[in-house]
Amino acid sequence: MAGLGLFVAVSVIAGYGPPSVEKSLGVLPVVRDYLARLDLAGTIDRLAPMRADVSRVSHGQVIAALVANRLTSPTPLSHVTSWAREWAVEEMFDIASDALNDDRVGRALDAFAPVCEQVAGSVGAAAITAFGLDVSRFHWDMTSISLYGDYSHTDSDYATPKYGHPKDRRPDLKQVQTGLASTGDGGIPLLPRAYDGGAGEVAQVQGALRALVDLAGPRRFLLVGDTKLVSYPNLTALTSTPGVTFLAPAPKAVVPAEILAGQDWATATIIDHVAARDRDKPIHQRATYRAREGLTTLRGPRKKDPAVTVRTVFVWSSANDQAAKAARALKLARARDALDTLARAAGSHHLYRTETAVTARVAFLATKHRVSRYLIATTSVDPDTATPSLTWQFDQTVLDAEAATDGWYALLTNLDDSISPAEVLARYKGQEVSERRYGAFKGPLAVAPMFLRSNQRIHALIHVICLALLVFSLIERQARLGAGPDGKIPGLYTGRPARPTGALVLSTLNRLRLVPAQDDRPAYIPRPPHLHQHLLDILGVDPTRPP
Repeated sequence: MAGLGLFVAVSVIAGYGPPSVEKSLGVLPVVRDYLARLDLAGTIDRLAPMRADVSRVSHGQVIAALVANRLTSPTPLSHVTSWAREWAVEEMFDIASDALNDDRVGRALDAFAPVCEQVAGSVGAAAITAFGLDVSRFHWDMTSISLYGDYSHTDSDYATPKYGHPKDRRPDLKQVQTGLASTGDGGIPLLPRAYDGGAGEVAQVQGALRALVDLAGPRRFLLVGDTKLVSYPNLTALTSTPGVTFLAPAPKAVVPAEILAGQDWATATIIDHVAARDRDKPIHQRATYRAREGLTTLRGPRKKDPAVTVRTVFVWSSANDQAAKAARALKLARARDALDTLARAAGSHHLYRTETAVTARVAFLATKHRVSRYLIATTSVDPDTATPSLTWQFDQTVLDAEAATDGWYALLTNLDDSISPAEVLARYKGQEVSERRYGAFKGPLAVAPMFLRSNQRIHALIHVICLALLVFSLIERQARLGAGPDGKIPGLYTGRPARPTGALVLSTLNRLRLVPAQDDRPAYIPRPPHLHQHLLDILGVDPTRPP
């Protein structure tokens, strides 16, 4: 530690005088130790070496510091120096705060960008070994990150900001996209990827599959995804890759509504599955599930393409059934009110004095309330007064046909028939880990907003945040492995027992402080409270150990 000893003290040590201004220590010791176990800095420095006399710190050290920044106090890149000065970065990482100036951070991102996927692969493999991760199941998903700025000059070698279909519904902004493959064991994101803003999600599956095969090595694994996993080329690749199985819900184009409507609820088998959200509820309040087995065949664009036939598990969920009925009732009620109002206003309100105006308003309301497929609307004009009128109704036949699909969805898989429908459903339900990881990606780790002019640096920063998410997830997994028999840690949430999450552990540990060295007195850490020490013990970290 920069030539200084470090010890834990109960209070200010007699004879050393008044204490120095404290620095935030927080989770930095954990981040330091976990990054060392993953060999992050060493991997970057081997793949992106630099002359020793060029800078006081290597590219790997700077990227490690940026990962620590994201896990402690995410800030715009222009504020990293201030963060390092206020936090115990020098004591934990042996990096002076002024060595993390804007220019140095930018040069490190430039050097990291060309090798970030190689680094991610090496670090992912190290995580499997160092933390004993089970990689028999991966969950794949993509999300979009909206950007402010024009980005008219870009480097095509890196994720390029483009207009697309943003998840945050901001089509006016350019975006880049990120893909993550997370383990079923703890939701550890071992494979991050950055993509152009306009990249189609379906087209990225095969590249991710090849990378996962390389990462897993000889291990067999199940790849779970959303409907974007399903296409003829993707299923052809998934079913022909040795050691790989897949599981994904079928899109409507593959299993249309009439197929779902044809499933017989009465003859479907009741399956024993309890959703995670229902585990603490009484039995009568839990969602129930039924399943039927079948087959689905996908055909290629050419006649000579061999058909791909896969097992299909048709699942009915009482929770989905109730949600579909409630959503439909709500949108029909809103549409009914709006259409009744328009019918009364037609011909009398100055905005709807012509049939054309009424027709245009009907089309707008049908689209706004998503009732176009049910709506039968007729406009007419009184020949004597030239006053327009509107009559309308919902097509009950179409409504009944849609209601027949309520609660049903189809899961496509090439898992062996020995895997029961209940087990298939349980493995698919693990996909929610992708949503949780993206929640942290965009929330506590602050992926947005981004204010970088270069898409090369955007590409690199996305991978920095993915590395931070990897450490965040490892911390959560280790905390859960070390929790009590009930899966909770006493005192973790407002003094009460709680199931540990990455956010809870970080927010708790971030209250740790360090008193810097002064004169002849070494730096020291005031003795942590019991909860903090217990968390450090669970995570296997000794904050007094020199770097």
